[in-house]
Amino acid sequence: MALGLARNRTPGKVSMIALASNLSLDWNPMNRFILTLLLLLAPVISRSEEIRIGIIGLDTSHVIAFTKQYNDKTHPKHVPGGKVVAAFQGGSPDIPSSVDRIEGFTETLVDDFGVQIYDTIEELCENVDAILLESVDGRPHLDQVKPVLAAGLPVFIDKPVAGSLRDAIEIYRLSEETGTPCWSASSLRFRPGVVAVAEADAGEVKGAISYGPATIEKTHPDLFWYGIHPTEALFTVLGDGCKTVTRVHTKDTDVVTGTWEDGKVGVLYGQRNQKTGFKVIKFGTKQIVEQKEGGDYTEMLQEIIQFFRTGKPPVSPESTLEIYAFMEAADESKRRGGTPVSIEEVMKKASAGGE
Repeated sequence: MALGLARNRTPGKVSMIALASNLSLDWNPMNRFILTLLLLLAPVISRSEEIRIGIIGLDTSHVIAFTKQYNDKTHPKHVPGGKVVAAFQGGSPDIPSSVDRIEGFTETLVDDFGVQIYDTIEELCENVDAILLESVDGRPHLDQVKPVLAAGLPVFIDKPVAGSLRDAIEIYRLSEETGTPCWSASSLRFRPGVVAVAEADAGEVKGAISYGPATIEKTHPDLFWYGIHPTEALFTVLGDGCKTVTRVHTKDTDVVTGTWEDGKVGVLYGQRNQKTGFKVIKFGTKQIVEQKEGGDYTEMLQEIIQFFRTGKPPVSPESTLEIYAFMEAADESKRRGGTPVSIEEVMKKASAGGE
């Protein structure tokens, strides 16, 4: 009987519940007695305990923004419950926005917040209770998360979850295999304006449009780098169930149309070389609902702390993988001159080891 270590981990120590997984549970009287005792004595992560957070990848502005909100109790939007105490630098020399910023962000974390820098991820994991995987480059995420999952530490993986759909599938497979929970999301999923649109009663929902920046980084599938944000907002409003994807692409604009299994139509409008902004609009039989407000990282950071305490991701692997399959299908549609591509096709290809 395997009990998930990360789901029962008390900050700084392995829980007694997890120790039960080492028993040979054949339910003889002695083992039953020992298991009952462990469950009764198992420590609970109280809300007064501060989770020691480690960061992997110091090449994104998120590491400074997140650390400020977690560590600075005078911050107007301070998020209690965790503190960033340690980090591993990482970095990708072939991405200028990574290599050009990593030293500055590292210096800020060390000088302003007293963060300890470790030379290896394994050493980092020995000195923290949970992980934020923040490397701006999704390509190393699979290799970087492996020692975290092996250590049984709950981990939030910032966007993009990986550098390919294939790697994303493997990350979630390893999470299930090790019993260590992980999840990934764009902060737009939790922003009040997007949530309000998703929850509004529009009658029978017929579709939605989500627009936002879609900067392309040549080392990644086109929408993985920044198009993930408006894409995730689209799926937050429409939910799972996209079947086919069609893409129109120019140097300045992407229009990606998804058809859902119940007939809904979702449109992603990706912007480049123009005035950009984020907004999602839902169309229903009763009304059209437009996003009225934006937001920041606060709600997502709160979800992360709740996840670290409970081991329960707020976004399922299936939902996240469908989003990345949508973006991969958009690339495939572009390669085929704008013809429709099914989500099922790209998922099968990626699961079989294809690019």
